[in-house]
Amino acid sequence: MTILVPIKRVVDPYAKVRPLADGSGLDTAGLKFDVNPFDEIAMEQAVRFKEADASVRVVAVSVGPAECEDQLRKALAMGADEAVLIETSDELDSFVVACELEAMVRELNPDLVLMGKQATDDDCNQAGQILAARLGWPQATFAAKVELGPGAATVTRETDDGEQTVKVPIPAVVTVDLRLNEPRYIALPGIIKARSKPLSKRERATEATIKTRVLSYAAPAARQAGRKVGSVDELIAELKNRGAL
Repeated sequence: MTILVPIKRVVDPYAKVRPLADGSGLDTAGLKFDVNPFDEIAMEQAVRFKEADASVRVVAVSVGPAECEDQLRKALAMGADEAVLIETSDELDSFVVACELEAMVRELNPDLVLMGKQATDDDCNQAGQILAARLGWPQATFAAKVELGPGAATVTRETDDGEQTVKVPIPAVVTVDLRLNEPRYIALPGIIKARSKPLSKRERATEATIKTRVLSYAAPAARQAGRKVGSVDELIAELKNRGAL
């Protein structure tokens, strides 16, 4: 079995990001970049499947600039068998990424695409769904638990009403949620071993163009100061005055 895990390079979720003065982009100077947390969870799950079944092969793939190699090396250190960087400086959105992943899937023929449900930088939650639609594959999103069986994957999904368990035939696309697992700490032996694992680079395989464009960036409005109230009645009255009740 081959599991393909897409990896996205994002600004450290705990870093404070500010827009440029002209609103044309974000000031990322001096900021740390890391693997998108949802993708890291997907990689952890893929490696656990590999540890449970030696026949499982895990391939990490990233679409983006040369700097993405750092995040792919981390995926290799976690336990991926190999990595592929689709190197490009083109502007990307979910559609372009899905098209490039589609080309990769048709070449690699994996049994499962396991990926984060969204990225912490744009929060689009689209790439997995677009990929599944383009491939004509079944999909299961927001996975909190994934079990692999003969010819199928059983996925427990997190929904607004609780949990839903679905069984999808493979090959399939599964996007994972935060509660699926806790990614492992990468020890020094894993980092050293990752240096000898294959990491190939290639150009884009499609001419897909972006469907969305960011017009400008702006910092959120400053939070208004709160005030203390003396009683529950005063609180209710104030909420009514503000139209909250």
